[in-house]
Amino acid sequence: MTTAIKVNIETAKEMGLTEDEFNEIKKLLSRDPNFTELGVFSAMWSEHCSYKNSRKLFSLFPTKGKQVLVGAGEENSGIVDIGDGLGVAFKIESHNHPSAVEPFEASATGIGGCLRDIFTIGARPVAGLGALRFGSLDNERVKVLFKEVIRGLAHYANTAEISAVGGDTYFDESYDGNPLVNAFVVGIVETKNIIRGAAYGVGNPVYYIGGDTGRDGVGGASFASKEITEESASIENAVAIGDAELGKRLREACLELIEKGLVVGMQDMGAAGLTCSSCETATRSGTGIEIDVSLVPQREKAMTPYEILLSESQERMLAILKNSSEEEALGILKKWDINAVKIGNVTDDKMMRVKENGTVVCEIPADALTKKAPLYEREAKEPSYLKDTRDLDYALLKEPDDFNEVILKLLDSPTIASKESAYKEFTFIDKDKVLVGAGSDAAVIKIKGTKKALAVSVDCNGRYCYLNPYNGAMMAVAETARNIVCAGGRPLAITDGLNFGNPMKPENYWQFKKCIEGLSEACKALGTPVVSGNVSFYNENPNGAVDPTPMVGMVGVIKDADKRVTQNFKNEGDIIVLLGENTADLSGSEYLYLFQNLKKGDPRIDMEREKAVQQACLAAIESGIVNSAHDCSEGGLAVTLSESCISAGDRMLGAAIRLDNDIRKDAVLFGEAPSRIIVSVGKDNLTALENIAKEHAIPYSILGNVGGEKLTIQCGQTTAIDLPLTTLSETWRKAIPSRLEE
Repeated sequence: MTTAIKVNIETAKEMGLTEDEFNEIKKLLSRDPNFTELGVFSAMWSEHCSYKNSRKLFSLFPTKGKQVLVGAGEENSGIVDIGDGLGVAFKIESHNHPSAVEPFEASATGIGGCLRDIFTIGARPVAGLGALRFGSLDNERVKVLFKEVIRGLAHYANTAEISAVGGDTYFDESYDGNPLVNAFVVGIVETKNIIRGAAYGVGNPVYYIGGDTGRDGVGGASFASKEITEESASIENAVAIGDAELGKRLREACLELIEKGLVVGMQDMGAAGLTCSSCETATRSGTGIEIDVSLVPQREKAMTPYEILLSESQERMLAILKNSSEEEALGILKKWDINAVKIGNVTDDKMMRVKENGTVVCEIPADALTKKAPLYEREAKEPSYLKDTRDLDYALLKEPDDFNEVILKLLDSPTIASKESAYKEFTFIDKDKVLVGAGSDAAVIKIKGTKKALAVSVDCNGRYCYLNPYNGAMMAVAETARNIVCAGGRPLAITDGLNFGNPMKPENYWQFKKCIEGLSEACKALGTPVVSGNVSFYNENPNGAVDPTPMVGMVGVIKDADKRVTQNFKNEGDIIVLLGENTADLSGSEYLYLFQNLKKGDPRIDMEREKAVQQACLAAIESGIVNSAHDCSEGGLAVTLSESCISAGDRMLGAAIRLDNDIRKDAVLFGEAPSRIIVSVGKDNLTALENIAKEHAIPYSILGNVGGEKLTIQCGQTTAIDLPLTTLSETWRKAIPSRLEE
């Protein structure tokens, strides 16, 4: 038995614990831990479960607001109020390390785990998005990772009948060998049905619900809390395997249990499996929990208590039922063909007590694993590379001779190119509910029984964060909010997926700290509190850490779904207007990266200006005068205009643009300065738009008109871009498929 294995400091270090942590464990227990107990501490005190290297900084986040029903840190998912007795639950989760090893299985279980976080709180999932980062698509391994990650996400989403409505995908060499795979799931809950992950009611039965437990994923939390190496990547069972069909039935069964009021508390068995769900539910309620692992359904022989407790087998839930409701609950579970076994009870002693055939094998105060986990603030040091990257000398940058060639190469860049080929693998489950899917700034989901809709987006440019972590993180929040606004939504709150390198390296930790500060500042400025999130450290490859990538998932509410807006031009003769101001800033731009082979500059944002531009755009949309709206971001003004012309496919409309800016052409065309939105309005509504812009004290400029079968952009007296829409569209749409077919 594992409990008989000798435990010492070497054992603790092998499990990823430090000497100080081992001594603290002995102090908390007033004795030496046995092997199983040490394994439980190792998992719960890992970065993946405890956020021990990050949680101290979370106090900087704004987490309160009149719209917040369930805030950050309270549960596995946050919830914000959207009126009419409804809330929206949403959460982003990473599955980075496993996806580098088993991309299909890992991406599938990644979205599966995120779905469980949503329905375990009582919400019905309505949409999923993928926030993905890969190395260069010229790399054969990256091609495999990209194909398999998309295939895994699509398999689970389609089988579980969840609509994939968009996402955010970038390609950069910094992610070679360490892709980032973040799943973002959104659900709707009746506020009366919100259920907590808590073990209330002494004597109430504790049930294991779902699939059998195997050895898959044992040590998964620890695996995700260190850098990927050949040795760690080959750890047997490090990646759990999902079952989407079972997951779908489990969802329906759990939602029915919650809707009928039969559940006291419920939690997904995610990272650290049964261990995490047991001690966290007990901690939240201030009670204790006692279980017997010999009762846990097992699909493999001779599993030890250590393996059963730390298994991360998928599609499993821990549910605390009401004493009086067991028979009715079991009938519902049987109807959905879901296995359910009583494995213990709620106690009053605040202990997590684990037995095997009646013999105690693990006995730990529940809060020793949760509230008393160590918290660290690591050494932070500004990276030395910033001295070089901040020095962007425009005088040394030669302007291109052929701007047509530039725009086509930008549209051919996998980061900017259409992702239609990937999203074709996903199925819309309810086309009446998904009003706008992938391909516009934000997805739009109808809220049943109301006039409202949700606007949903996820975004982050890691290159900006590499060059200026504080400003780059602010820009991630700002761009995601602009996406929401461009659809006609009012931003409500965010969930953050924080993807960084090894926090023990001072330069990485400095990036992390500055990004937290930037996220906090932007959320305060826009009134969008942080309600949930995830941290993924140790994202490194032999060349160093990935670019710091704080993914921002955001939801907003559209008051009247009929007034939703998309990015494509709608009518011949409409006036094209830029809300905001063009500036000559090429910092961190895709143009600079592709044509000058530079990752340089110092990205900047003025949050007051950003907020004013967003408010003006939203006011114009809600007044009903805006026909299209598109956020100006990657690729700059020229790419934004191109996408507005071609993104509708068979309803493409050209544009004739005249720019009179007295700045260099490549900067005005391809610079990626924030706080800019391109809108189109009918001629009769131009004055109304101008009045709204003046009311919000924002700069604006009339760029040209919608119409024709090509995009022309005149800079001063020179025609810089003159291309048929068919050429632009073909380049943009075939960029990724052509690379994958090579």
